[in-house]
Amino acid sequence: MIYLLLGTDMGDREANLSRARELLAKELGKLKCSQVMETEAIGFEGPAFLNQVVAFDGDFEPYDLLRRCQAVEVAMGRPAHKARYDADGRRVYEPRIIDVDILHLNGIVMDEPELTIPHPQVFSRPFVQALMQLVHKKTE
Repeated sequence: MIYLLLGTDMGDREANLSRARELLAKELGKLKCSQVMETEAIGFEGPAFLNQVVAFDGDFEPYDLLRRCQAVEVAMGRPAHKARYDADGRRVYEPRIIDVDILHLNGIVMDEPELTIPHPQVFSRPFVQALMQLVHKKTE
């Protein structure tokens, strides 16, 4: 099973999630979706996020899946990006129309500069685990 986290804090957040699900389904197949949860911005001062986890079955290579997720972000108007860090090594976050993170990919574990699976937020942000549990129940 593959799990992705969707997040948005700009514009019509509900519409952003809907559009992301639509584009991801075209790229990846039928999605199972958790509820939507609103959370405060983490790592910067900004508007609250709407978050949702989507799950699906598939056989994707990690970098192929990353490319597809990033293509959805760009198609929705987010500039192509790489993670940025401040002088102290802390991740720099900013508002975004959509963010698509790979949380879990069929049990693959990897830690490379461009991609870490499982995503570190799975363990550091309780709302991510809560949303994963909600969508997991739908896949059983």
